[in-house]
Parts: sequence; structure tokens; C-alpha cells
Amino acid sequence: MAKPLIAIVGRPNVGKSTFFNRLLSQRQAIVDAQEGITRDRIYGEMEWCAHPLKFIDTGGYIPEDFDIFNAAVREQAQEAMAESDLVLFMVDGKQGPTSSDQALAQYVRESGKPYILAVNKCDGYKTDNLIHQFHEFGLEFPMAISALNGRQTGDLLDAILKKLNLTEPPSETDEEKGLRLAIVGMPNVGKSSLTNALLQKERTIVTPIAGTTRDAIDAHIKWYGKDTTLVDTAGLRKLAKIKDKIEFYSIVRTQNAIDSANVVLVLIDAEKGFGKQDKSIVDFVMDKGKGLIFVVNKWDLVEKETYTMKEFKEEIRYQFKALDHYPLLFISALTKQRIHKVLETAWEVYDRSQNLVSTNKLNDALDRIISKNPPSAEQGKVVRIKYATQVSRNPAVIALYVNHPKLVKTSYQRYMENQLRQHFDFNGIPVKLSFRKK
Repeated sequence: MAKPLIAIVGRPNVGKSTFFNRLLSQRQAIVDAQEGITRDRIYGEMEWCAHPLKFIDTGGYIPEDFDIFNAAVREQAQEAMAESDLVLFMVDGKQGPTSSDQALAQYVRESGKPYILAVNKCDGYKTDNLIHQFHEFGLEFPMAISALNGRQTGDLLDAILKKLNLTEPPSETDEEKGLRLAIVGMPNVGKSSLTNALLQKERTIVTPIAGTTRDAIDAHIKWYGKDTTLVDTAGLRKLAKIKDKIEFYSIVRTQNAIDSANVVLVLIDAEKGFGKQDKSIVDFVMDKGKGLIFVVNKWDLVEKETYTMKEFKEEIRYQFKALDHYPLLFISALTKQRIHKVLETAWEVYDRSQNLVSTNKLNDALDRIISKNPPSAEQGKVVRIKYATQVSRNPAVIALYVNHPKLVKTSYQRYMENQLRQHFDFNGIPVKLSFRKK
């Protein structure tokens, strides 16, 4: 068992996400005293005694509740248990057994999976006797832990290794990380629907209610043998409109997802068009230096004529000139129209971003660009660009060595970038020019 999968299940507010974050030593899942914060399945990896372990944090399990969210969360938890190698059933020691715990205990027993019953919120040794009230479930001997202060969590991890019969550390293998693709945009533009369409299964919860997705959700897929991680994110609204701290935390998670991505898909709603907030999101992605693909979703809802798509593209590029250098796709996540182009284009942009332009080719192009339109003299000084070389990828940073770098006009810098893009294939990749002293 190279990397066993452990599903953390339990009713709402028993401390699943707190325990999950402690294992990963980072705030990957949003934690709050309010019930029902976690909705989708959130995956995270850690290592214990040289054994890599993969955990799934799930939403609070509420049996026989047909609320739109609770039913979907319950389905996500059941799928997590079905795919796991071991179920970590967590209960609240302070509150004691409830009918929801009893129903979930029965489900865990019927699943046939190896399991461990963890009684959380046993913050000191005097509270360890709280475990005895859970013997009524008829499960194996419960373990007392405190996810908040970490008490006996190491013992629990030891028990997981023992339960899974992991004695010898696995041999070291070099794993290819592949493409990390973040899907971002305003609320309700179809990010989760696109994720599910690409995966061909209901990986994330989709509802007509804006703000359904809260955490950044990783999902792994093989595309023609290539490892791809899709990251579904929470919708980005204007900061002035955010009044809920949960939504604020969601936006922080989305920004972190953009930071860690290789390529970012920015989705917009075809019916609503390209607005100021969409432009702000594109600006943010470009500032981070990430590969970018602009995706118009819900194209099936637009009434079309002969040149509808062409006119839509021209309007977007008229409003935001920088998008001339990035791919534009028109899709429908609902009908799966053209979604095959999403991963195909994402991998093209990713592969392109890994290339370095040779210094010889760059300087040959530089000579032609300058001979066509040399920089103008400033303050009585002649500006000469002598040499260029690409010094970085992701984003592509090209250093140009100049006798007077501070005298290069902004308009000429834009001209240089446009000309370099014409000479080399930087489609979908941010290009930053660094004018340096010769």
C-alpha cells in the first residue's frame, strides 16, 4: 500500500477539520465554530514514521436531512468512505453520543472498511473517561484525542499504521508533479461544474446558490498519461461586498491556490459578460505571473448568429487589451461543449512556460526589433539596448542590458514586449521585461 487513504468522518462540529489541519501543519481547511463550514472532500498528505499518508476531510454527516447542502455533503462523505482504505470515525467527547453519531456508526460498520473510533475534545487525562459513553456503538475500543492541542494524536497515527499493517517504510519513488490547474472566477460562473465535467464524476458540490464552494478543492486526473491536478476554488467577489468572515477565508484560499498553480483558468458567465470584477481577477493572475487561459462558460445559453463568437472576442479584447496574448475558449460545462479544449490548451500553455528562449535567438530578434524602431533619446542621452537574455520562467523574465535603463519610456517597453511576443511563442504566458544597467 504505497499511499493509504484515510477518510475522516463525523457529524458537524466534532473537530474533523481542526484535526486535518493539525496533521498537515497548515490551515488547509476552513475552521469555524459555525456548523457546516466544510462541504466538499478536501485531500491532504503528510508523513508519519516514514510512511506517506493521505487524509480526506469531509463535511458534517447529518442522516435523513434532505436540505440541498446536507444531502450533498452526506453523499460526499459516503464517497470518501467508499474510496478510503481506513475510516477515522470522529465523535465529540464533551457532547456525548447523539442519534447522528449512532446512525453514522452503523454506516461505518456496514461499510466493511477498517476503522478507528476517535473521541475528540479530551483535552486532559481527567477527560479520558469520556470515551466509555461510546461503547454503546458496539465498535472497537475508542481512542481519546484532542485535535485542538494535539494530545495523543501521535498515538492515533501509530494506531492507523498498525491497523493498515504498515511495518516497512515504502521505497522512495520520484513522483512527477505535473500540471496544477486552478479554476477561478466570480461566484456561480460554473467552476465546480467544469471540474466535475472534466473529471466525469460529481467531485464537488454544485448548486444554483452562489458561494457553494468554500475551500480550494484538489482533484487529480490523468490526461493522456499526464498527471493533472484540478483546483476548484471559491468565487471571488469585490472585497467591499464581503461581510462574512467565512467568505473572507475562502478568498484567501483561492488566492493561495493561484499562487501554487502553474496555469489558471479564469471563467466568466457568457450571459453576464466581461465586467470590472472579472478584469480585477485577470489582473491578479497576471500580476502573480501565472499562465492564463480565459474561458467563457455557459455558451449554450447565448443566442447565436454567424459572428456572435467573433464579436464577443473582439469586445473582450477591446475592454482588456492584454488578453490579446492569452487563449480564449468558449465552452459549456453543462453540455460539455468544447471542454476537451480546456486540458489540451492548459497543457500547451504549461509546456510553453517550461521553455527557455536561447540567448542567440533572443539577441537576433532584438537586433531586428531595434533596427525597426530604436529607443528615442532622453534628456540629451542616447539609449542603447546592448544585450538580452531570459533569466527566469513562470513568468518569463527577460533581462535587457541598457546604458540608461531608467530612461526607457513605458511606451517603448510595451513595444518591446509586443515585438518579442510576435517573434516567440509566449501565448498564455506573462512576459516581464527587466531593464538593467549594462
